Amino acid sequence: MNLFVSKDIDEPYADIHTNELTDNVTKAISILESEESNDMLAVKKGSDITLLELQDVFMFRVENKQVKVYTQNVEYIIKKPLYQVEEGLNQSFVRISKTTIVNLKKVERVAPSLKGMMFIELKNGLKDNISRKYLPGFKEALDL
Repeated sequence: MNLFVSKDIDEPYADIHTNELTDNVTKAISILESEESNDMLAVKKGSDITLLELQDVFMFRVENKQVKVYTQNVEYIIKKPLYQVEEGLNQSFVRISKTTIVNLKKVERVAPSLKGMMFIELKNGLKDNISRKYLPGFKEALDL
């Protein structure tokens, strides 16, 4: 096996060279593909565990010391702290406050709010404020 680490590589990728497609090679391909696409999230609703696709998530928000995951019309709970959730997210997600991360693809509108903050409304009707601390990062994520 050869491993090559370089700061010049933007996205990790793998090449597999083999003389036949064995079970182990197939398993390695499956593992690499699942790690690379990391677009599923295990969440709970009551005692049920559901696998959500990240593209279906509108917002992550800390409420009553729990991280809630909001979709179109259902809310779930995830056991990880918000900072750990954030580490596994793609560029579609941006933190707008200490307690909230939103999916930019689900934003309906953004408008000025009180005390220099901005107000955000998602396509499912959820609303929140973008705090001043996170506003520059939010604008940068939108290329504003």
